[in-house]
Parts: sequence; structure tokens; C-alpha cells
Amino acid sequence: MKIGIEAASFYVPKLYLEIRELAEKRGIEPAKLEKGLGLHKMALADVHEDAATFAAESLYKLITDYNINPKEISRIYLGTESALDAAKPTATFAMQMVEEKLEEKFGKRIFKNCDVVDLTFACIGAVDALQNCIDFCKANPGKKAVVIASDYAKYELASSGEYTQGGGSVALLVSDNPQLLEFENTWGVATESVFDFFKPRRIINKNQIQNLPETSPDKIEIYTDEPVFDGQYSNQCYQNRIREAYEHYKSQTNFEKPYENWRFLIFHLPYAFHGKRVFTELFAIENNLPFENLDDQKAVAKSEDYLKFINEKIETSQRASSEIGNMYTASIFMALFSALQTSFNENENLTDQKIGFLAYGSGSKAKVFTAKISENWREIAGKWNLFEVL
Repeated sequence: MKIGIEAASFYVPKLYLEIRELAEKRGIEPAKLEKGLGLHKMALADVHEDAATFAAESLYKLITDYNINPKEISRIYLGTESALDAAKPTATFAMQMVEEKLEEKFGKRIFKNCDVVDLTFACIGAVDALQNCIDFCKANPGKKAVVIASDYAKYELASSGEYTQGGGSVALLVSDNPQLLEFENTWGVATESVFDFFKPRRIINKNQIQNLPETSPDKIEIYTDEPVFDGQYSNQCYQNRIREAYEHYKSQTNFEKPYENWRFLIFHLPYAFHGKRVFTELFAIENNLPFENLDDQKAVAKSEDYLKFINEKIETSQRASSEIGNMYTASIFMALFSALQTSFNENENLTDQKIGFLAYGSGSKAKVFTAKISENWREIAGKWNLFEVL
């Protein structure tokens, strides 16, 4: 049975900040961010926007752009690390907004019999939701599921993560009628508990805060959306998990160099150039190149073969990230949109070509999986107008 993406939509907030302007205000050389990391703009949420409104926007667009009957959707699974509540799923807020918007056309409570839930594992949560919904559709032929990835990446002011902020959402209709992509069955997985990026609940004593009422508890619990993180350590964790997941994928397929058969490599992109940086190790391993010290690593990254590889298989997937910034769970899917939109604009024939996905979530977990591009992919991608929107 073929299972994959039948339709796909996205939402990016209209407000943005030019990276050059931020760099100048922070005393950073703009070229370091623009040419070093591939950053041009960061998307910013308006005062009335959050992960729930982002999700509602892409879900509504998915339904209206592709004339989907919302009553045929059996589940809405949201991957996010920007939840609005510690108990009530953010997906329910998005669901309610879309129900109200479509009430006149479809009647009240169109999602009354729809299974709705959030999945959280840092930036890989929506990939977990996708895998879950693929299995659901396999077990229930004819059923349809929607996977949403929605986040607002926020960091402390003047921190090393500030210039990688961004936000937005994507919505994917998963079914046994894969008009865009058909997923293959092999998934490589690697997991290790680490503390490279996390959002802990902080507790401080009442006497540390001035002018609190006497009735306040002795200890005050504080939660913020800005993470505790170690950028260099997180990069290493990303690289380690991707390597392990790739090796696990290879062990199940017996392909020597599976990436050579992939038209695109689609990465989770905390910043635009991250994918091409972390894959240098695997490229070196697969081609028996030295990679033990910094000089070896630079030599691989600057080699003619690797630069050609990047231009052919990675570069077009980076373009949207440069204009949006980090979308956390949605970043890997926006990289897919970016690559396919570019090929659509250039009239490239992609039918039956394979895509390799390399997903990562801090904490940490990676998944490597593949999909085949469907014959009718242009009919789906033709509705995006991604770069015009950006």
C-alpha cells in the first residue's frame, strides 16, 4: 500500500527583521551571519500570533487550497515545542479556530470525531507525528490524517541563538493517495539522553522577588520559552545522532552509499547552512577521507567533490530557511518545500526520484528516512508560491 503526502501547505508570519540590521545593532559583522550561516531575515510573530495561530493558518490553508472535506480528517497530530499550555494540547486551540472559520460552510464542530494531540521532542516532534500517522493510514486504508509542525523559535536577547530565531508552520495531509510524496518503509533511528538544548522549569525563592504578596508560596516556579542551550555541544550531538541514524538506516537497506541515489538531502535546519556543515563527516566516512582533525574537516568541506555534492543535493533546500530563520519542528519540512518549489520554478522533472530526510531533535534523537516523489507533485507544489510569499 502506498502511503504519503497527498497535499501540503505552510504559513509564515508577515513580520520580519533583516539580519543585517540585527547584526549592526549587536556589533556583529553582517557577513558572519549572511555568508557564514546563510541568514538573511528572521520571521517574527505579530502580537496576536503564537504556535496555535500558526498551526490554524496552515491547517485552514491546507483545507481550502486543496478542497479537502474536513470531516474526512481522522486525526490532527501536531509536533511543537512551543505549547501554549502544560495540559491542553495546542492542537485543540488550532482545531477550534479552524472549526469556527469553516462553520458556515461545513456546520458546527467539524472535527468532533477527529483524534487530536500534540507530540513533543524538540525539533523532531513533527517527524514523530508523521511516522505515527503513516502507520495509522497503513492500518486504516482510506483514512486521512493531518500532520502539523508549528513553532516560534525564541532566544534570549543578545544570546548566540538570537540571530537564528524564526517561526511558522506547515500542514501535511497524509493518506493512501500520495500526490506529492510516497514514503518508503525503512527508518533509521538513534537516541541518547543529553542536555544540549532544553527548557527547564526554574524555581526561585519568594524573597528574591520584590513586592510579592505575603500569600505567595515560598518558592516560585518560572517557565520561559527561551531555551538553555550549548550551541557547539548541540551541533556535535546533532552530528552524532545523524551519523548513528544513517548507519542504522544503511544496516537495514544494505546500500553502500544511499545518499548518492537521493535527489535531495533534506535536513532540520536551525540555520540555513547547518545541513551542509554536519554532513561533511558522513561524506568523509562514505568516501574513505580523513576526518580526524580540524584541517581534515576543512579539507573535506572545501573539496571540489563536496561542493559539487552540496550544489546538486542540498543548496536549494536552504533558500527558504535563509528568509525565515529557525522554525524548530517545521524547519525540515520547509526545507522540503524550498527544494521542490525551486525545481517547480525551474521546470525540473522529479517524478520517481528519491528524497532522503535527516531529522534531528535536541535531547536527543535523529531519524533518517526516504520518500519517492509522486507523478502529480507539480499539482501540489504549484499552489505554494513559496518565494513570492517570502
